[in-house]
Amino acid sequence: MQLTEVKFTDLDLPEELQRGIADCGFARLTPVQAQSLPITLQGRDLAVQAQTGSGKTAAFVVTIFDRLLREPRREPRAKGPCPRAIVLTPTRELTVQVSHDAAEIGRHLPFRTLAVYGGVDYQKQREDLAHGVDLLVGTPGRLIDYLKQRVYHLKDVEVAVIDEADRMFDMGFIADIRFLLKRMSRFDERQSMLYSATLSDRVMELSYEYMNVPELVEVSPEKVTADRVEQVLYHVSSREKFRLLLGLLRTEEWTKALVFVNTKRQAEILRERLDRNGYPTAVLSGDVDQVRRLKILRRFMAGELRILVATDVASRGLHIEGISHVVNYDLPQDEQDYVHRIGRTARAGASGKAVSLACENYVFGLEAIEQYIGQKIPVAWASEELLATKEVPRPRTPTPAADEAALENGATSPAPRPPRPRSSRRGPPPRRR
Repeated sequence: MQLTEVKFTDLDLPEELQRGIADCGFARLTPVQAQSLPITLQGRDLAVQAQTGSGKTAAFVVTIFDRLLREPRREPRAKGPCPRAIVLTPTRELTVQVSHDAAEIGRHLPFRTLAVYGGVDYQKQREDLAHGVDLLVGTPGRLIDYLKQRVYHLKDVEVAVIDEADRMFDMGFIADIRFLLKRMSRFDERQSMLYSATLSDRVMELSYEYMNVPELVEVSPEKVTADRVEQVLYHVSSREKFRLLLGLLRTEEWTKALVFVNTKRQAEILRERLDRNGYPTAVLSGDVDQVRRLKILRRFMAGELRILVATDVASRGLHIEGISHVVNYDLPQDEQDYVHRIGRTARAGASGKAVSLACENYVFGLEAIEQYIGQKIPVAWASEELLATKEVPRPRTPTPAADEAALENGATSPAPRPPRPRSSRRGPPPRRR
């Protein structure tokens, strides 16, 4: 992550907020922070174009806490709890990440932060929200659910943030966003901030409609991919892809690897094959329930799990330090997903490597990807050494003993049983007399 010469200590921030920033290890501002904070700390509205990993979360969290510290809570206009600040996010993972970052930065502050999202703890989240909250971070669906039940209201909101607005449009949340914005305090009675990877016409229409003459900030819009990501592409057949992946895991110096595939079925197949070959792996896909998903992410963040196979549900909203390699086992079918995938590495000033395997099934998307990022991905050729690793075959007749041996070798689950052979007899069963 590129840093400027401006320091957080140069900003006129309350002492307890400065302590939280320092505890997080933040010293110098990123470009998006250096350009946006002088505007937002004056209470003005802002629309920002910035890529993932640019430090935008810290920018709006610092602004929120500075405002809440300096201004007293307004006289309520309606009965019931109302958050002073609200952050709308497109995914559960981003909701968890933003609330975690806010809790870290605001560790010395007297404010209560709550994350609200689907999939877990419905009643507990409802009760926590009913008790009142200062900063509310959530996904649109669950927020609207509680709002319609009158668990809370939005008439006294002082700060509203829309994070990853372009993703909101892509996921079909724009009607939900408008529903929430219409129920907040007037646009000239609150401070609003909008962040998006692209400031398209539809995003700007949203800002002009619900914001108070926002300032526009574009941070390196021409840079689509991070400078610190080393990109490499292998042209390989689908039959050789797995052997090449094993060779890369054997020869590369890696700490954590995030492997992307295009389908949930392929994710499960790849997990089983990696487990069988001595690389314990977990899957993050759309059908993994939220409780299990959070457990997997905690293990991956802690380093207990070094390989995570994921579909594009994980390409946005995850900020996990220490991911040294991103592997596009399947080239994405959407060129923007390529950028979001490889953006999971080289975060927080670190460097990383993005390896893409272009097989005959998905190579047709390569041209669009290279046009979108404005460069050719450097091509490497798989050597005999990389392809030399032989895959451990699946046992033909799994037994309890074979399952135990597989688990000892690092598998996370027993080998799947083959289906029972069908009867070769044809025709209807004989009648009984």
